[in-house]
Amino acid sequence: MHYRWIALWWISLAQLFALSLWFSASVIIHDLRLAWGLSTFSEAFITSSVPIGFIVGALFSSYFGLADRFNAKKIFAFSALLGAIINALILLSTTAWVGIVLRFITGVTLAGVYPIAVKILTQWFPKNRGLAIGILIAALTIGSALPHFIVVFFSGFHWHFIIISSSSLAMLASIIMCWIVRDAPNTMNKTAFSFTLLKKVIQNRPVMLVNYGYFGHMWELYAMWTWLPAFMTASFMTFSPEIKPWFSALASFICIGIAGAIGCILGGYVADRICRARLTIISMGISGLCAVLIGFTFGRAIWLTMVVAVIWGVFVIADSAQFSAAVSDFAEIEYVGTALTFQMCIGFMITIITIQLFPLLQSYIGWELVFLFLAVGPLFGILSMLKFRLYEFNKPT
Repeated sequence: MHYRWIALWWISLAQLFALSLWFSASVIIHDLRLAWGLSTFSEAFITSSVPIGFIVGALFSSYFGLADRFNAKKIFAFSALLGAIINALILLSTTAWVGIVLRFITGVTLAGVYPIAVKILTQWFPKNRGLAIGILIAALTIGSALPHFIVVFFSGFHWHFIIISSSSLAMLASIIMCWIVRDAPNTMNKTAFSFTLLKKVIQNRPVMLVNYGYFGHMWELYAMWTWLPAFMTASFMTFSPEIKPWFSALASFICIGIAGAIGCILGGYVADRICRARLTIISMGISGLCAVLIGFTFGRAIWLTMVVAVIWGVFVIADSAQFSAAVSDFAEIEYVGTALTFQMCIGFMITIITIQLFPLLQSYIGWELVFLFLAVGPLFGILSMLKFRLYEFNKPT
């Protein structure tokens, strides 16, 4: 059915627009520091409050089975619209803590966007959806980096324009999902979250090995997305003080958004041919190596920093979709929803730790060494996925 590919396009576009809310405040953190008098702690919390809200929203949605009780398309549309409104309220905020609360609620609304988009996609692609999920994760990646691209055009304007732009895009996402995307012909079995099934998830060794791999992946991913732009700005200005702010923003969008999208699509394509475990091991190996190397490019030639950053941007996200796919392969249908929610929530909790710790460590050891802290995650993830390979190779086909 050819329309499913059209649906994939619109679903991905809607997610791309809606996910621009995630880092909409992070890209203007220097302006917010002046407007709200941010401390080092509250500055990091502007970003980490979003995944906290996302976790709360995901648990609430999954526990009450909202996606099974209501039309998933309408949940996405409502969540994107509400997120746009909450994000726009930042324009009226005058203190850091009000801003943090608004960012938290924005994270809650995004729990009705990304997981719901995955559910809608699985309804349109009940089989052979590796490439489709790769494209959807690519849209998420570009959407998360989109505020950096917006800055390129509005760098000379007031920071309010960035917030207005991201909220407008989220509203457009709501319109697309509500009025353009059709309801899928296939419906999935209910696989809602349940605390009573957590024991089965924890006792399933291959599922937990995949989870450990995912936790290592998430240790690195969002901290990299959050702090690489700050690193690149500082590095470029050290090398060439006359560099324009828009150039750093464009470089960040290329390294995180464009490179990441390429990585997602290639990762989904390659994983079907060399197996999921091998793809994740290769991806985390290269990503971890980039985390080790990137700091040593600080203040050096811009092209050198860009080469390492682009490679890192490709491989830091290339394996992301494979962890949830592997859990779906090894978890029983009765608790696959619980397993995926558990994986996602713990993973995003880990991102909060690394996002918060990163600026504190940077103030002590500097840009040259701080990214070594992120390389610990891929190392841990590789060790877990090496053990998981035995289960994947022996799984009946």
